[in-house]
Amino acid sequence: MRLSELFGKTQREIPSEADTASHRLLLRAGMIMQVAAGVYSYMPLGWRVLKKIENIIREEMDNAGGQELAMPVLQPVELWQQTGRDKAFGRGLFTLLDRRERTLVLGPTHEEVLTQMVGHHVQSYRDLPKLLYQIQTKFRDEPRPRGGLIRVREFIMKDLYSFDVDEEKLDVSYRKMIQAYQNIYDRCDLPTLLVEADSGAIGGKDSHEFMLIADTGEDEVIRCDKCDYAANADKAVSTKRPIAPEKPLPMEEVATPGMKTIEELANFLKMSKDHTLKAVFYVADGQVVFAMIRGDLDVNEVKLQRLLKCTDLHLATEAEVSAAGIAAGYASPMGLKNIKTVADDSVAEGINFVAGGNKPDVHIKNVNYPRDFKADIVADIACAREGDGCPKCDGMLKSTPGIEIGHVFKLGTFLSTALGADFIDEKGDSRPIIMGCYGIGLGRLLAAAVEHYHDDKGIVWPLSIAPYQVYLCPLYREDANISDVAEKLYTELQSAGLEVLFDDREESPGVKFNDADLLGIPLRVTVSPRTLQKDSVEVKWRAEKESRLVPVADAVVRVKDLVQRGK
Repeated sequence: MRLSELFGKTQREIPSEADTASHRLLLRAGMIMQVAAGVYSYMPLGWRVLKKIENIIREEMDNAGGQELAMPVLQPVELWQQTGRDKAFGRGLFTLLDRRERTLVLGPTHEEVLTQMVGHHVQSYRDLPKLLYQIQTKFRDEPRPRGGLIRVREFIMKDLYSFDVDEEKLDVSYRKMIQAYQNIYDRCDLPTLLVEADSGAIGGKDSHEFMLIADTGEDEVIRCDKCDYAANADKAVSTKRPIAPEKPLPMEEVATPGMKTIEELANFLKMSKDHTLKAVFYVADGQVVFAMIRGDLDVNEVKLQRLLKCTDLHLATEAEVSAAGIAAGYASPMGLKNIKTVADDSVAEGINFVAGGNKPDVHIKNVNYPRDFKADIVADIACAREGDGCPKCDGMLKSTPGIEIGHVFKLGTFLSTALGADFIDEKGDSRPIIMGCYGIGLGRLLAAAVEHYHDDKGIVWPLSIAPYQVYLCPLYREDANISDVAEKLYTELQSAGLEVLFDDREESPGVKFNDADLLGIPLRVTVSPRTLQKDSVEVKWRAEKESRLVPVADAVVRVKDLVQRGK
């Protein structure tokens, strides 16, 4: 491709709306263009990268035994209502009305559609297992699109679904997909970390994410400094710092004028925050819930939502708290009536806490569970934090930002049961099919590669997914021989099977080199008066500072060898 003919131009100025390196560089390199919030067009260079990622994914899915198919973007809302996931996705679900006033869903994922298909075509255990996938556009109405391609409302995703006869066979499919995913990331030269994850609106039980550690990542990874324990912050558990044992003391009211926060209370009473009880009120599907946790810890709302099995969970407003007859800032589990109470397990393990007195400016000292109050549920609802103990060993947890670039789920039978996707087993009994699902967002993977591979000059593409392998850069002068040599090299490099972006523009060396660095093509071949004086061309890897001179006569063979060896 001649750069003079390429659709799209590089930009010198950094776009003001871009808040991550990948967003800035992809816009500046002319690889993507924003159409609306969270909606992007791929320009030719960006599309070439995306297609290379797609080809790698397709090859690995096929190698793992996957069969590719295509399903419609438009889905009847009744399918989603059957599984209840219309409520689980909530406002993130794009819907529309057709001319007959029927509601349709723009598919954010395709479990419902494919489960219905499999239910029609699978009758016997002999028809299983099946691994079925597609690479297709999805739609999710993200409340806060950000980071360019990192979080968008329209995106291309590979989604594969496994269908098995039992949990043991599901484990086989699950491990097979984890290995296939690792192969994909290895081929894209992206180091990943497999972490435990929450299933979110997809549902199911076990779930893992592939994380790329990155300073700009919007996810938090909690991992041990000694063992292999790693989890998304939504899922992570920890060994909480124990409270020194002491004798339970009798409860005692204490005046705490104006002390509404844990910090204020602990300072006023000259005690550590881990001897206080924090009261947090939520509304879960319309019902007020009292969440209680040790004062030095924070409530993990994802854990709480899963525990309550609710669709909507939000912090209670002042009006909602007041309507429930609660004294905000001084609430206590003692004497609280007709409100569901969830206590973190730290509450049951501590002693002699200070809790609210259920009236303004009063707290109660030496509150103990279960002597002084009861909870409807006691479970881990705390955020795991850096510095906490590891749940698997005596190591310490560390926190690292990351970008999720793949997610795998064990769905079990809740979808197949809801949609009637059964099979006849060897004994002649009808049973629901065991399912799993496995997704990779192609655009996010592309952006993650840029987040990982860039410098202050631009993108540094891995060879496997670069839009072109070679950047041919003639520095034109009065000497017509430069043009002749460059044209000949362009033809011969292409004939040798190499992908070449030929910068045939009449621009200064500075402009050309800056664009070469910005676009990040792995290998730059420069033809200039200086190199031709030595019957050579200059060859330089984008990721390296040093260049080398290669005889013109050997240039094609040497460049092809470098590309094939990748160094």
